[in-house]
Amino acid sequence: MLLGTVLVLLLFGGAGAASAHAALRSTDPGDGTVLKSAPRDITLTFTESVGLLDDSFRVLAPDGKRLKVTDAGHGPGGSDTARVSLPADLAQGTYTVAWRVVSADSHPVSGAFTFSVGKPSPATVIPDTGPTEDPATESLFNMGRYLAYLAVALLIGTAVFRTACRPPEPFRLNRLLWAGWGTLLGSTVFLLVLRAPYESGAGPTAAFSLKAFERTLGTRPGEALLVRLALLLVAWFFVVRLLRLGEERLSRAWQAAGGALAVGLALTWAAAEHASAGIQVPVAMTSAVLHVLAMSVWLGGLAALLTLLHRAPSQLPAAVVARFSRLAFASVTVLVATGVYQSWRGLGSWEAVTGTTYGHLLVLKLLAVTLLLAAARLSRQWTGRLVTVAAKTESKSAVREKVPEPAVRERVPERVGGPPSAPEPAPVTAGPAAPAYRHGLRRSVLAEVAVGVVVLVLSTVLSGTLPGRAQADAAEAGPATGGLPAASVTDVPFAVGGATGKVQITLDPGRTGDNSVQAIVYAADGGLATVPELRLSFTLPAKEIGPIDAGLKNKGGYWGTNDLTLPLAGDWRMKATIRVSDVDQISVTKTVRIVG
Repeated sequence: MLLGTVLVLLLFGGAGAASAHAALRSTDPGDGTVLKSAPRDITLTFTESVGLLDDSFRVLAPDGKRLKVTDAGHGPGGSDTARVSLPADLAQGTYTVAWRVVSADSHPVSGAFTFSVGKPSPATVIPDTGPTEDPATESLFNMGRYLAYLAVALLIGTAVFRTACRPPEPFRLNRLLWAGWGTLLGSTVFLLVLRAPYESGAGPTAAFSLKAFERTLGTRPGEALLVRLALLLVAWFFVVRLLRLGEERLSRAWQAAGGALAVGLALTWAAAEHASAGIQVPVAMTSAVLHVLAMSVWLGGLAALLTLLHRAPSQLPAAVVARFSRLAFASVTVLVATGVYQSWRGLGSWEAVTGTTYGHLLVLKLLAVTLLLAAARLSRQWTGRLVTVAAKTESKSAVREKVPEPAVRERVPERVGGPPSAPEPAPVTAGPAAPAYRHGLRRSVLAEVAVGVVVLVLSTVLSGTLPGRAQADAAEAGPATGGLPAASVTDVPFAVGGATGKVQITLDPGRTGDNSVQAIVYAADGGLATVPELRLSFTLPAKEIGPIDAGLKNKGGYWGTNDLTLPLAGDWRMKATIRVSDVDQISVTKTVRIVG
């Protein structure tokens, strides 16, 4: 049920494209500057440390040809810079620089700028920079991130619940524990394989490139995922040990080992995301680890408690609920403290609350946390009532046990026809209140889980959104922080020969000059579909240009090309011809605007 809630949120309340945390602070040469002599190097400075790709820089000469430059590296300023050396004796004219790096929080960021030597060229070359974000790769990668967060909560939270709360019949939580471990293992492998195309902006099929995969293993996000895999293999022995004990308690040595594994898993998130860069890194890393652990203990424990309340509510002692209530209160305290610090670190000023996307998302998360605390307070109230009823039941049972057996017999006269005997005391029970309290607790815990998943989704979105502090730093840099224009994405629906669906066509950068084209065919149910042929042509009626055939090629899962040249700006007619069988095909025309 919890997994279903997450998938609903992903499909209908998704976060959209994630923005990288690193922002371009300055460029040397500056954007649009005219230099008397050719520069020897190009240096970019960012608001935080960045990782470099094999193709981080593309420098185009005034005639549109790509210059051969050195491999990208960090400049004297440290890991928050990127530098490449240019060839000697550059010709006069305007040079275009397209760049792409990976932010310290593991998200790619890209942009472009120009500079001129001697005097500007009559026309600026528009570079073919490759797609800013591949829609299919980005969607798959984000889904993997959501599942990883959910899985670590289930794994750590269920293990802590079993160990600290000591529920009877703990075998009822076995499936939940294995689901957390298996999902985290699968999502980690998935993210590791998809890491390279996500960074480069390529399609999912680029994940099968051995060279790209080897490069991923040498990056900080790749190393963090490898460490997570190693920790999960060790955690398998811990899970097996925990399940074999049944209702017995783990020894202190095993508890210490489990705590170390949990901290290690949380560190793999902190080391690969925004906490590892920026101000106060040691404090931020510690805060991020505590935040992940507290979230896992609370949300995963709620899932475990809800499982027990659903499967065997009458067999769950009130003491178990009371233990988790105290554990949840401690987790909430840690979440609030670390959340306040992370909010301050990310925003930097009160103006960022209302003036940035990060601030808007933070307000939404604050509202969700408020609802979560209200549901948690209600759960504590139901827990208190259950504990009170249980205490009274135990007290009455103790009094009954102290009553001498002969005294009970004296109340039951054996002679027939005598005066009416006193009624025999009824068995002591919890009364009708206990089932009602358990039902109320189950509903409040269900509400906690539902709102908790929303908070988890918002937290994941925030981890991929430009913080207000970084946005303010980027704004101070002026026009040099401008990025690449957004790609043009057009959906072309079709219905022919009993087949229905749509083709999602991405033109990048959607401007005059060279463009890359990527076309993904989706079936009616939203899944990927294959067609035997897909053709694409462009016509500019106002200038009587075209049709220009895009020359799409089947890339194995999608159709694409990097060789489409659109010479003029204007409203182009894009004609897509989709053939679904030997005899069934359809042509659909859409208008796309190409800017200069």
